[in-house]
Amino acid sequence: MSGIAYGILWILARTIGWICFRYRVEGQIPRRGGLLIAANHASYLDIPLLGCGMKRRAWYLGRSDLFPIPVLNGILRSLGWIPVRLGRLDREAFGKAISLIQAGKAVVIFPEGGRSHDGHLRQPKAGIGVIVSQTGCPVVPAYLKGTFDVLPTGARWPRWRQVTVRFGAPLTFETGERKEKAETKRFYEQVSRTVIERIAALGEVPVPKGQGDQPHQTPSGPIAGARNAE
Repeated sequence: MSGIAYGILWILARTIGWICFRYRVEGQIPRRGGLLIAANHASYLDIPLLGCGMKRRAWYLGRSDLFPIPVLNGILRSLGWIPVRLGRLDREAFGKAISLIQAGKAVVIFPEGGRSHDGHLRQPKAGIGVIVSQTGCPVVPAYLKGTFDVLPTGARWPRWRQVTVRFGAPLTFETGERKEKAETKRFYEQVSRTVIERIAALGEVPVPKGQGDQPHQTPSGPIAGARNAE
């Protein structure tokens, strides 16, 4: 039944997107196999408008405090929401995401860890690297353009702006054995940084500035440390 409900909501979100937001999708994700989709996050509309741009069902990692109503929580979990507790690595939530990917499913993660309050990309968290290291799955970067303009933080009603979802080429990372904790941490940072740079490139927006980084710039060429999946 959850699959049927998901399909109905997919059609509804796509229809509303077309009518209200001149919704467009550029690129696509692989139709089969376990993978991680990593997207920017600036609006409550990101999940439905990202989901209806994919021609397969997906599961979504999201903050556990978004929906405090128990009954609604149960419904959303059945539809694919994986609640993540904040403040530490939620092993239960990430374990579920890893199991789904290993079973050939698609899982969505927002590397920034929460919504941007100004529409700009924020520094990524390490969680995406944890999943990649455990699964070796490809990562599809995605950029949602216009969702912040439609429904920014604090807005009560959406505005009629165009929304475009852009999917990039899948990225793969070398996930060989790392025995040292420091080496593992560097891998997590490499994955999260590479992915956020690809997301920025898709959106043609500045890369979020990290500690010791040079001023913001928009990447235009290949990014070191990753390769496109064949």
